[in-house]
Amino acid sequence: MPRSIGNTALKAARQARGLSSQQALAAALHDAARQLGLGEIVVSRKQIGRWESPNPPWPRDDHQQLLTYVLRLPIEDLGFRAPWDDSVRPGPDGARPLTGRRPSAAHALPRPAAASSTQPPTVGADFAAVTEAHRRLYWSVPPATLHQAVAEHANLGAALLAETDGIARRVLASALAESLLLAGRIQFFDLRQPEVADATFVRALQAAGEADDPLLGAAILGHSAFVPGWAGHREDTAERMRAARTYARRGPASAELLAWLDAVEAECLTRCGDHRQALTILRRAEETMSTGGEHRSPEWFTWFSSTRLAAFKGNTELAAGLVPQARTTLEAVLADLPETAGKQRVVVLGDLAAVEAAARRPDAACALLEQALDQLGATWYATGMERIREARRALASWQDSDSVRRVDDRLYSWAAKLSSLQR
Repeated sequence: MPRSIGNTALKAARQARGLSSQQALAAALHDAARQLGLGEIVVSRKQIGRWESPNPPWPRDDHQQLLTYVLRLPIEDLGFRAPWDDSVRPGPDGARPLTGRRPSAAHALPRPAAASSTQPPTVGADFAAVTEAHRRLYWSVPPATLHQAVAEHANLGAALLAETDGIARRVLASALAESLLLAGRIQFFDLRQPEVADATFVRALQAAGEADDPLLGAAILGHSAFVPGWAGHREDTAERMRAARTYARRGPASAELLAWLDAVEAECLTRCGDHRQALTILRRAEETMSTGGEHRSPEWFTWFSSTRLAAFKGNTELAAGLVPQARTTLEAVLADLPETAGKQRVVVLGDLAAVEAAARRPDAACALLEQALDQLGATWYATGMERIREARRALASWQDSDSVRRVDDRLYSWAAKLSSLQR
């Protein structure tokens, strides 16, 4: 029989919004009632506990309005089923699976529909094999193309989850969480769709909850912190980072994963203008990587290394105005990057171009930008294009020079503009 682990959909949505406790959600709902002009509506912590139970009651209308407003998801995507929905039989814990619509990466996960599985015991491993292939393809396949495949794969996983139990269900849920994490990464970094990515990270956290996989939860929450961090919302970022570190402690996490969480927080602090604290955290991350630890990183943790940590540091040094240090750091990163790291290469070349612009060396900056554009033609990366544009803005004082005009001719060519729109 499936475990009665409660309404993971609501719990994951709460945590993804930075509400670390049921009491925090109660306070947010109270504040939302005032903002929406609904008066003094008090939702107790006990009521939220009932909503997060294995058999959550259907919320009354005003509570539904508040939940969807605060958590930014339809009520059906928060693990609730209307009492008049008799289209399917409830499972042993009273929950009903999603029906009447095609599952997608943006929809909540179905709960078990029956006490016995209708899928073979190999279903989890079979699904995970495709997830692993997508993990490798991320570095070379155009993002829009890969995203379509990953999203459809996640659709399949969400449907299969309702037909699986036992160990196979846990393996499947873990692979589904990874697939949704990959979809969110593509949406955020490659396609620059932060709001869409934020919703996908919630679904990924729901799947990680079904798998009871705290390390995946830490990785998902760490990625979700980029969304408010890049928008300059420091408090929201800090809340998500606290949640990510809490999950990492439950893992337990490897030194590399802990250092990555520091790097994420440092980049978000850099975006929020606190360069001093960002550099302090990066030094801590370097010490963590140097010291190491007894725990190994999960197989899916493929996006971080000491070289990539140095890339984070170089960008922060540049933002802090430490131009000579940034040049030294970023040149070392560029030399150490493997040939397969095309996306990271675009970012580093863009940052180095900005370093040269800050040093008032426009010709050197333009040469680096042309290299970045060459790489971007082979490996599209929206975040890399943003770095190129940031460096080009730093060259405004030399915009009439031949070297800057050559960059502009490439940056704003018909082919480049059409390519960026199509991707």
